[in-house]
Formats: sequence, C-alpha cells, structure tokens
Amino acid sequence: MSSPLRTLVVAALACAALVLGLPAAAAAEEDGDGIGYDVSHPQCDTDLPEGHAFGIVGVNGGLATRPNPCLAEQLVWAAGATGAVPGQPRLQLYVNTANPGELIELVRTWPLSGDTPYGACEGDNSLACSWQYGRLRAYVTVEAFFALAAEDADVDPDPAAHVWWLDVETMNTWQTGSDAGRARNRATLEGMADYLTDRGAVVGLYSTGYQWGRIVGDVPAGSPLYDLDSWLAGSLTRSGAEAACDRPPLVEGGEVVLTQYVEDGLDHDHACR
Repeated sequence: MSSPLRTLVVAALACAALVLGLPAAAAAEEDGDGIGYDVSHPQCDTDLPEGHAFGIVGVNGGLATRPNPCLAEQLVWAAGATGAVPGQPRLQLYVNTANPGELIELVRTWPLSGDTPYGACEGDNSLACSWQYGRLRAYVTVEAFFALAAEDADVDPDPAAHVWWLDVETMNTWQTGSDAGRARNRATLEGMADYLTDRGAVVGLYSTGYQWGRIVGDVPAGSPLYDLDSWLAGSLTRSGAEAACDRPPLVEGGEVVLTQYVEDGLDHDHACR
C-alpha cells in the first residue's frame, strides 16, 4: 500500500474509532498496522518485520553492563516504523536492570560513594548505594551505549526524544528473599528513573505482575516509580494481550499502555491506548 493511501486509511479508521467509541489503537490494528515489535541482541543478524507500527529496541546486551552489539542497525529499523498508532512513538527503547548488591565482592561496577535521596553511599549493600548503582547504570547505558549508536543510526541521541522502558525480570541479578532486599531493588530502579527523567525522558516499567512482585513488591506513593506507566509481558496470543490491558498496572499511580505477546518466536506489542 502506498504511503498516501496508508495515511488516508489510518485516518479513516481513527475517525471510525471515535464514532464507534473504539480506541484509535484498535482501529489501526483493523488494518494490520497497529502491532509493534520489541527486539534486542537475540535478533542480531536476523530479518526484522516490515510494516511495524512502532519498534522498541533493547539498548543493552542482556545485562545492564553490556551494550547491544547491533544497536545501531536496530535503531534504524525501529525509526522506519509506520507510526500508525497514535500515542506510540515509532522508536522506543528499553534497558536491562539489576541489583547485584548481595554479591558486591564480585561486582566491579558497584559504587563506592555518592550522595543520594537515601543518604551517602559508602560502598556497602545499602539503599543509598543501590540507588547510586541504578543511576550509574542508566548513565552508562545512555552515554556510552545509546548515544554512540544513535549517531551511527542517524537518530536523535537526546534521551529526552524517546520513551525509555525499565526491563525488570527475574533472569537478571536481584536481591531476594526479604522486604529489605526488595526495597534495595526498588531504590536501584528509582536511581535509573531519576537519571532518565533528569535528562527529560519519559520512563515506563516493563515486567509481569508476578516478577514485579518478587523483585520490587509494593511501591509507596512517594516513590518516583509510583506514577510510571506499565508495559505488561506474559501473554501468549494477541487476544490475550488485548485482554491484559485490563490488568492492574505494576504501580498504582500508572496505567497499562502496552502489552506483549509472543508469536512465531518474536515479541509483538499491542497498544492499549
């Protein structure tokens, strides 16, 4: 379908959605253009789908301390999305997260100092050092991994130009087994969100309700995470992903705006609004 005709069709569908009381995202999907995809290092050297409404690219290479080796190429792919879903930027980003504070004797990247909302970091396994670790990981991810790849891909290197999702999964290293450990995990995510929002970026949270509960637990209203929107993983089908839009968000102050499902070995993303 030619670009002008595609634009007319999407516009017509959006108008129909308003008349019928349907979300604009759902109207776009009637034309097959409303699905996004998320990709990262496992998709390096593979053919990525064309005609995607939006693309979400993993900046890291599976760990918060590693870059995605094909980041620039995947940024180019995501930037070429159709943009068929109103409210969903064509190019979005996600970052790996972790808190290895229980293994600090093995972690060369654990901070030794820093002033934080939790007081001074002194190199120990504390709320303060957990927060500082998160902020430093976000800084490296943006400045050392993303900025250089963005220049190569000819996309805007300013983090404020993009939506950034914090990827919270049990496969990464977290503190476990106690409320104190979950609080330190939360502090790490707060440090990451703090750096990104300081740079003007929009930040959201990616996880399943189960994994979020194990890693972070309840988030108090005073936390900077409290009002962030959610991208929910865990659905197996498109219909399941659509239904997941009605699930509770990861944090009470946010909304579920994206859901993910896996089809043909590739992560698909459905826009709830």
